Amino acid sequence: MAEGLYTKRNDGRKMDEIRPMSAKVGIVPSADGSASFDTGGTKAIAVVRGPRTLHPQHMQNPKTGILRVSYGMMPFSVEDRIRPGPSRRSEEISKVSEWALSSVVDLSEFPNTVVDVFIQIPQADAGTRVAGINAAAMALAHAGIPMTEMISAIGVGKIDKTLVVDLDKYEDSEYHDGEGSTDIPVVITSRSKKVALLQLDGKISIPELKQCIENAKVACEKILKVQTEALKNINGDNENDK
Repeated sequence: MAEGLYTKRNDGRKMDEIRPMSAKVGIVPSADGSASFDTGGTKAIAVVRGPRTLHPQHMQNPKTGILRVSYGMMPFSVEDRIRPGPSRRSEEISKVSEWALSSVVDLSEFPNTVVDVFIQIPQADAGTRVAGINAAAMALAHAGIPMTEMISAIGVGKIDKTLVVDLDKYEDSEYHDGEGSTDIPVVITSRSKKVALLQLDGKISIPELKQCIENAKVACEKILKVQTEALKNINGDNENDK
């Protein structure tokens, strides 16, 4: 494909269109909070445990609780089996997810405690970190953890010279191999509309980056509606095929 001529997406979506979404809350009854968030072929599950006393004691903070996030992809989440256990990628995504969620979580009323968030990806088709963050935010809300506002996450970017929203696996892998794609995971807060996380993999101009952030804000409004509806209807689910 000639440079700048990316005019048709493989799955038929418009350039600013999100894959079909669905969300559920309360999927793990034994957990303090739990949720799932699906988008296209990507499925994310998040479970919250706590607040509970943090051990060992020397790690405790007498002024506030701490948030810990663990992200992992199940071995058969992709066609090529993933080696079980932590990897550099999973550790990096765990940490950036923790940063994004910590921007809205308030554990000042729970000194010396920890809230653990476990994110698992049973099926992956690009956008796993943002799907995991969306699920984790819902699980924290379901657990009753104090939050100043919700957060929603989406992957935006560029293929050749065309700006796109919610890259799928084909777009991310097929064009990234030739340095033709730029992937930008973005997290937006629900009320203040601040950027809680932004990562950049690829090359993009400043004007294009600014437009991508605006595209992310629009997309996150749609995701927030799915999250909110799921939280309102704990025993049901909410689907958005638009």
